[in-house]
Amino acid sequence: MAIIVQKYGGTSVANAERIRAVARKIIATKENGNQVVVVVSAMGDSTDDLIELAESLTDRPDPRELDVLMSTGEIVSSTLLAMTLKHMGHEAISLSGAQAGIKTDASHSRARITGIEPERIHRELHKGRIVIVAGFQGITEGMEVTTLGRGGSDTSAVALAAILGAKICERFTDVDGVYTADPRVVPEARRLKEISYEEMLELATYGAKIMHPRAVELGELYNIPILVASSFNDNPGTLIHGGTMEIRNKVSGIAHDLDVAKITIVGIPDKPGIAASLFEPLAKAGVSVDTIVQNASVKHITDMTFTLAESDLKKAMEVVKPIADHLGAMSIEADPNIGKISIVGTGIQNTPGYAAKMFRALYDAGINIDLISTSEIRITVIIEEGKVKEAVRALHKAFELETEE
Repeated sequence: MAIIVQKYGGTSVANAERIRAVARKIIATKENGNQVVVVVSAMGDSTDDLIELAESLTDRPDPRELDVLMSTGEIVSSTLLAMTLKHMGHEAISLSGAQAGIKTDASHSRARITGIEPERIHRELHKGRIVIVAGFQGITEGMEVTTLGRGGSDTSAVALAAILGAKICERFTDVDGVYTADPRVVPEARRLKEISYEEMLELATYGAKIMHPRAVELGELYNIPILVASSFNDNPGTLIHGGTMEIRNKVSGIAHDLDVAKITIVGIPDKPGIAASLFEPLAKAGVSVDTIVQNASVKHITDMTFTLAESDLKKAMEVVKPIADHLGAMSIEADPNIGKISIVGTGIQNTPGYAAKMFRALYDAGINIDLISTSEIRITVIIEEGKVKEAVRALHKAFELETEE
């Protein structure tokens, strides 16, 4: 009997009516001859409400206590779903992350899964039960509750699918698949029937919010197919997998990200060790740096520009400014008014002309390019924030993504 892991997002379990609808989907999967493990997020915006409540009591909530508090949101939704399934005549049991055997490191609010001990889940499945696991959480070796940070429930689901040897991990949310672009920006965007792990990882990393990159990485590592579909309709969704998909000479999708800022350090010495002296402290402060550009040296003096999440800008400036001053930099400039757009597709690595076509489409739309970065299957540009949505629409049209292959 195959094991199927299903994950339901916060909107899917936001109220009693939706919980009943989710229960019916789960029952249908079980009645098709499968063992079912379900991972749930907290109901609606309840996690944000809990954080807001904590911050109304203290401006610096204790990290340990905050994790314990935030983990309760998923406990609520998992127990309500288990109760509903039992009421509908099906054996079910809810488990916290700890009860499900999800082990993590001790990094509160951003813990990483270090291992899973699935014996309890296997025992419950053997009894014929549907197992409902609270997502977004785990427990340390010291028996402390942790939360996994953004995308934690997705990561929990794919990790469980891997350790249980599941046939597939089905991720149900309020959108019915992966689209060629954000449909809120491009109404003509088209749902993809399938996409490779590699393409999905690039889209997720560079702005597409449909799935967290950590979950995609786990799926690829353990070769777990991931279905992204809606819990509100029966559309077939998008299958993310690593099968023998033919490399298409076409862009698969466009991602955009508005949570981007740029820091430029003007007039620093061009000598070995300068980059390390800047980026090592940033890494220690938990700041991830994306695109890095260094100008050609003039008389051993250069400028260095890098991008990062806008939400990290204040912290990054606090780290970088004293270092830049120590290095004798002429100035340090911060620009939060930028955005990032990426075209992604396996065809990019084998077919010339994609960059030229992208740049021409942006030029025709009157959009200036600030920075450029690439990978084998991605081309990313940094542009003015106010032009991002216009640029997404221009590129979607230029690459004819509204047209079915």
